[in-house]
Amino acid sequence: MITRSIYVGTPSYLKLKDEQVYIIAPSTGEIKGKIPVEDLGLLMLDHFQITISHQLIQKMMGNNVVVISCDAHHLPHGIMLPMYGHTEHSERVKNQLKVSEKLKNQLWKQTVEYKIINQKDVLKKFGNYYEPMQEYLESVKSGDVTNREGIAAQHYWKYLMGPDFIRKRMGNFPNPFFNFGYAVLRSIIARSLVETGLLPVLGIFHKNKYNPYCLADDIMEPYRPFVGILVIKWLEKYPEGDELTKEFKAHMLNIATIDLKIDEKIRPLLIAAKITTSSLYKCFTGEKRLICYPKLV
Repeated sequence: MITRSIYVGTPSYLKLKDEQVYIIAPSTGEIKGKIPVEDLGLLMLDHFQITISHQLIQKMMGNNVVVISCDAHHLPHGIMLPMYGHTEHSERVKNQLKVSEKLKNQLWKQTVEYKIINQKDVLKKFGNYYEPMQEYLESVKSGDVTNREGIAAQHYWKYLMGPDFIRKRMGNFPNPFFNFGYAVLRSIIARSLVETGLLPVLGIFHKNKYNPYCLADDIMEPYRPFVGILVIKWLEKYPEGDELTKEFKAHMLNIATIDLKIDEKIRPLLIAAKITTSSLYKCFTGEKRLICYPKLV
């Protein structure tokens, strides 16, 4: 089932009624909107005067809805997910813990390859120089010990955004646009991992002891170029717009529903993410050898 992403950026009271999320204006009591909880996949809260009932929180956790909370700078600051989202959670975590380093290295190789494939296709889509990406793709080794991911990324950013652009998490415009999109994407991938019964903290490559979403950061890598498509389209439409407006955020939430090709079928990203994480678990158990990642349509 295709779920919806909702952005709330004004003073609001959110409550549960008739199995639906009611969004109410606190000053007038006017119902600004409502949506069945079962249709909701992602809820972003971007105002300090938003109140949400505990009953609604519990209902959303029961339906694996990811709730994103934004900070004073209107950037995603935290996500709320259920502690577990699968009936076989304990068994699946045990299998996750047994994964060998050799298998992790092979899975990371596949992940880097798909990231480069999608970066190459994004460059090609926008008419940019993409040919060297094929060489980087063909030379990825187990565990990416030669860092083809980093080399490909240098080429990707240079020809996607221009030679003067430096991709930094705390960098100047348009870095915040990409940061926002990646934060939303990370939340979606984390949601799918929890729904699959996996621990987002146990990565196959990322191992930072301060990072509670190492596995989400691994699995989102091939999905990152899709964020780039939305950012580029926004910048083409609003070349002078350098602020994270509510309109931009609403635009970026469309990342959940963009169509991708995965497993020879066209699926929205939110569904593709679940297919990817489900295939990852099957790789952990030996049922599959390849993670199922998406490509551009």
